[in-house]
Amino acid sequence: MAKYENDVKELLRLIGGKENIQAVSHCITRMRFVLAEPKKADEKSIQNLKSVKGTFTQAGQYQVIIGNDVATFYNEFTAYAGIEGVSKDAVKSMAKTNQKPIQKIMGSLGEIFAPLIPALICGGLVLGFRNIIGEINFFNNGTQSLADVSQFFAGLYSFLWLIGEAVFHLLPVGIVWSITKKMGTTQILGIVLGLTLVSSQLLNGFSVASTAAADIPVWDFGFAKVQMIGYQGQVIAAMMAGFVLVYLEKFFKKHCPEVVSMIVVPFCALIPAVIIAHTIVGPIGWKIGNAIADVVYAGLTSKMGVLFALVFGVCYAPIVMTGLHHMTNAVDTQLSNLFGGTILWPMIALSNIAQGSSVLAMSVLQKKNERAQQINIPACISCYLGVTEPALFGVNLKYGFPLVCGMVGSGIAAVISVGFGVQAFSIGVGGLPGILSIMPQYWGVFLLAMAVAIVVPFCLTYMVGSKKLAKEERFGEEEKAVEVEKTVQPVVEEQKTEEVKVEDKKEVILKSPITGKIIPIEQMPDAVFSQKIMGDGVGIEPTGNVVLAPADGTISVVMKDSKHACGLTLENGVELLIHVGIDTVEMGGDGFELFVDSGDKVKCGDKLISFTPEKIEQAGHPKTTAFIIAGEGNAKDFQFTTNIDAVAGETDIIKYSV
Repeated sequence: MAKYENDVKELLRLIGGKENIQAVSHCITRMRFVLAEPKKADEKSIQNLKSVKGTFTQAGQYQVIIGNDVATFYNEFTAYAGIEGVSKDAVKSMAKTNQKPIQKIMGSLGEIFAPLIPALICGGLVLGFRNIIGEINFFNNGTQSLADVSQFFAGLYSFLWLIGEAVFHLLPVGIVWSITKKMGTTQILGIVLGLTLVSSQLLNGFSVASTAAADIPVWDFGFAKVQMIGYQGQVIAAMMAGFVLVYLEKFFKKHCPEVVSMIVVPFCALIPAVIIAHTIVGPIGWKIGNAIADVVYAGLTSKMGVLFALVFGVCYAPIVMTGLHHMTNAVDTQLSNLFGGTILWPMIALSNIAQGSSVLAMSVLQKKNERAQQINIPACISCYLGVTEPALFGVNLKYGFPLVCGMVGSGIAAVISVGFGVQAFSIGVGGLPGILSIMPQYWGVFLLAMAVAIVVPFCLTYMVGSKKLAKEERFGEEEKAVEVEKTVQPVVEEQKTEEVKVEDKKEVILKSPITGKIIPIEQMPDAVFSQKIMGDGVGIEPTGNVVLAPADGTISVVMKDSKHACGLTLENGVELLIHVGIDTVEMGGDGFELFVDSGDKVKCGDKLISFTPEKIEQAGHPKTTAFIIAGEGNAKDFQFTTNIDAVAGETDIIKYSV
């Protein structure tokens, strides 16, 4: 009898049968399906299978989390179903057929803005601090700011604009670079094109409105004149220029002989792209971007602004689930550059808080359901810090009513925010830390809106959940069985005498497998790891490029094709998983080298994997590495050391007792 025979049969039935499977593959933790009709999958029943740790859908793939033994499960599944597995690239390619055109566009938009968000957040915080020290008059009866009464803060106020200008005025450089990076073309050409959009030779884009038409400098070609206008802070124009460069470079690469491509392609791509950017797509993009920002700003500041806020606040969470929320990054940035602030972003932060509060209520309701808490607690934390997907897909959408309760609270909070004209300097840290990006004069109102976003969803979810949740959902199957047993057999623990001698505990230490910064597992940019579905552990932001064995043990599993992950089993039964990067399985082993095979005995410090960080970045994947306790064996009392810089094979990061 096969190890997973029953679950394999059930999964095939619950997923809609063989005819519903277009493609199937696996990585080191999960099965990856492309389904003809995703709605046919009975998600709740699949999650109840003994060998399944969770499910979710991402980028058109239906993913079933199995764990370290996924290879065995996969082999049994494909053999029973009579399906031939395909490569990860094939699955990824076929998965795109499940995405609607708008989803593909929004997905691409999200990938373009993702590398820019840290800079935008930093810029927003810088502007917030700069506003506090230089724009708010705290002294001399409200006539002078901190910068006015202190030379140090006056200098700091002036210095900080160096960062603010770089982030917001010179943003087109980052946008065009990110587009070339995402599309796989030459990134330095993107940077050069971006620089031509914000060159100091041009009239600053923010000065155009106050400059008479006759005073705007021009390039005079005799037969035509082109205005020398910069595109500082322009998002749409920069994106359009970036795509022009990408498609020109791809065109000339395809048609140019390899022997002269190094000379011909950059020249023939960049020069026309710069000309087209300043004569066609730049002016068009400028008008489109300004029009979008004007419409949104007018809508939010009009008499109907509160109604718009209500609709946006209620609908934002579902918008996130469709992937359409990536468009708000472009709109927020355009608003910030045109009007000196954004009314839109505070509502996004409040929506994140509201959904997190729904999860918090679920955590209280399910405090005795250990399996649910493994998802609830990290999902709540990540949501309050601005990452909503674990909460939305892992908890709120699963039960339904927490999602709706969060939407109600978000809508009310958004009405308060817009009703009082709350503005943020720019995109900030979503969730509770979002107040740091709010203009200080609106802090009081925003705190009130935050309180509403916390209290309303929590209370609604708790009240509805108290009546709606079944006993097994609140207490879990095991806890329910324990309660039944208690009603039959009274507990007599106090009558027992402690006759068993407790053996001395032995402490075991695991070293860091990679040189880098150790972070809490909740900060991993992947819900499977951050929600501890695979087990507890830590994340590592690598500065090194070699994975070493963290302890003596036996290699239990490796990914021979992708080479990006491996599992170890220690003598005491503890199972470890080391997963380099996020979604790096899609790289097909490019940039990775594997030094071990299943069944190999290794000593602490032995080389397991090497990788090229630059290739991971070029492929558009995070380098963040997961170091997971996938099975606890006979161990207990795990302690994790985080927020330190570690050296591979030397720094102690995990301790436990056996």
